[in-house]
Amino acid sequence: MIVNSIFTTNDYDVSDGRIDTRYVFRSKNLNQAEASIGNWIIYYRPDRAARSALPPGYFAMARVECIDPEPLRPGYLLARIADYRDFDRTVAFNEGGHYYEVALRKADGSKNSGALGQGVRNLPRPEFERIVEAGLAAASADAPLLRPEPDRTIFPNLRLLHAAEDAAVFVHDGSLVPARRVETRLVSRPMRDPAFPAAVMALYDNRCAMTGSRVMDCHGRWEAEAAHIWPVAQGGPDSVRNGIALSRSVHWMFDAGLFSIADDYTILVASRLKPDQMQGWPPLNRKLAVPARPELRPHPSYLRFHRENVFEG
Repeated sequence: MIVNSIFTTNDYDVSDGRIDTRYVFRSKNLNQAEASIGNWIIYYRPDRAARSALPPGYFAMARVECIDPEPLRPGYLLARIADYRDFDRTVAFNEGGHYYEVALRKADGSKNSGALGQGVRNLPRPEFERIVEAGLAAASADAPLLRPEPDRTIFPNLRLLHAAEDAAVFVHDGSLVPARRVETRLVSRPMRDPAFPAAVMALYDNRCAMTGSRVMDCHGRWEAEAAHIWPVAQGGPDSVRNGIALSRSVHWMFDAGLFSIADDYTILVASRLKPDQMQGWPPLNRKLAVPARPELRPHPSYLRFHRENVFEG
């Protein structure tokens, strides 16, 4: 049986920041969380003073792989998460009087605070699909992408859940096909979400975040491109917080570990590089240019991974 759920982010996850791979919850919510194993869940951010800089609402989706004990916190469990995908926009639980979750609305039309406060809550499939559709409905006018419809001779039961821009999500025999799937040819490899480059380039106004350059050729193609901070080949997600726009030469240098980024967004250069070796290179700004909204800036955990596993130091 497919059971979809809402996972409310909490202080334990915020301090760690890796909700794309793990979710810590109280053991009293085990039954609800356990029903979600193998299925898709939606992350909900509550409206709390500790997160005043971030908008409350549904903001991402992911799949639950398994549940393990949380060794460092008695009374808590750990859900292992895969296929994390940010929504294109944060969806409020109540938009214009419409409640995406019926259980959150009392008979008199007011908010059901008790239900909203539950850390993990299961929800009917139609409600899950409406939230996903609302979250993935933001199209990029600057860089529209179209995902071709899958071959129906291979997936005859496939139906389109929604086709807004490139973020289309398909349903096959009752289960969502993730934004990043595995395509089988001669080998199996992770597929990159086509929504990722459009979203990242829009956030950075098609401008290199390290040099500030914004150049377009006569065919309308930007010289800058979307780069992953935590490389996809090493398990990095297609989250906008794991992306920055970089000019092509700077992108290559960043992937090669010649540059990295500190937590305060200072640009770091490999110690072995001398000034004379960098003659003719694109001039770097002192700090990375980042989006104005804090929840869209590169996440410290992704920056740390790059410094520790890619950067030459």
